[in-house]
Amino acid sequence: MLGSTSSRLAALYTAGFALGVLLLGLTTFLTTREALIGQFEQRIHTEADALAREYRVEGLNGVQQAVRERDRTPGDLDYGLEGPLGQALAGRLAGARARAGWSTIRFGDGAEAPEKIRVFAVDLGHGYRLMVGDDDERIEDVERKLVARFVLAFLGVVALGGIGGYGISRVVHRRLAAITDTAQAIIDGDLARRIPEKSSGDDLDRLAVTLNRMLDRIQALMESLRQVSNDIAHDMRTPLTRLRQRLEGALASPDESLRTAAMEAALEDLDAILRTFAALLRIAQIDSGVRRASFHAADLTAVARTVVEAFAPAAEDAGAHLVLDAVEPVMVDGDPELIIQMLVNLTENALRHGGPGVRVTVKVDRSTPAPACPKASASACSTASTGWSGAARRPAAVLAWPWLPPSRACTEPRSQCAT
Repeated sequence: MLGSTSSRLAALYTAGFALGVLLLGLTTFLTTREALIGQFEQRIHTEADALAREYRVEGLNGVQQAVRERDRTPGDLDYGLEGPLGQALAGRLAGARARAGWSTIRFGDGAEAPEKIRVFAVDLGHGYRLMVGDDDERIEDVERKLVARFVLAFLGVVALGGIGGYGISRVVHRRLAAITDTAQAIIDGDLARRIPEKSSGDDLDRLAVTLNRMLDRIQALMESLRQVSNDIAHDMRTPLTRLRQRLEGALASPDESLRTAAMEAALEDLDAILRTFAALLRIAQIDSGVRRASFHAADLTAVARTVVEAFAPAAEDAGAHLVLDAVEPVMVDGDPELIIQMLVNLTENALRHGGPGVRVTVKVDRSTPAPACPKASASACSTASTGWSGAARRPAAVLAWPWLPPSRACTEPRSQCAT
């Protein structure tokens, strides 16, 4: 999981967030330091200005007295007053010989280690110089504390980001693992497997819903392909078996005329097989949309009448009853050849599997449901019904057998049960 995309994204997010916090902390540190230095220098500068005014008003003695008083105050600033020759007149900083303006000096009285003092020196006139300063160790203490707190906060943010990123990565990894496991199960042949949906409405849930819809469509297509394969095998078995029998009979027959007739019949069977394959190809073209452009209006009533008239003699010879129930023309947009092939297959199957005495009704109307066949009828009936699909307005073909409840088996003779 550590090498997954979600983990890398979480690590990248944490690194970006940590960088943002670092920049924010650096900005805060520099701003705070600048503010502290500004306050520090402003205090010294204000004190120096006040003593300079004292000199101008009270003279040298007044400023000396003020410097001595301030210098004795504990925790106050450091002061110094020097004469024209640099001699110390008053204050702790006297004799430090600081240059005019701001400067940093190291000052000590010998008993202690020198301390770094930030000094502001101003010339009072006539060679006298006033110095006011303070130890900037206070600023450094604040800076050290600020850096220490920031480091702790930064480490906390990184830790929280790492823990949060790991948690998010784990959740995403589980969701993606479910998708991967489902895909692997489908590869192994479990086409009914689906991706679990959390109903959370997030991106991964919408992806799971979309993929499940795609898998449903693929499964439906696979079922359709399996059904088509079964239909092809079913449709081809009878003509191929008949063709084999004709060819075996032709090989076994010594009569040349019989062999010729058998060969002609075999050619007719081959033509029927080729027509079946052509119909399958047309269906595939229609499903792909290639052949839909050639659809044109066709009258289902006329098509059904043609099929019924073609099968009527064979049905009568077999003792069955083939009836057309159609009054008004029913126009559809489609391929007449495929419609004829569909009705031929339905009618042929009904006559073949209905048994002796079966009544086959080919009904053409504009209603989708096939008419019900009474269960207690003396003879079974099979109905091939073509109607309209109310919503899509497309023709629908239904082969309806005698109705039986799903939980009951047919107990009538085979001639009265459709199988």
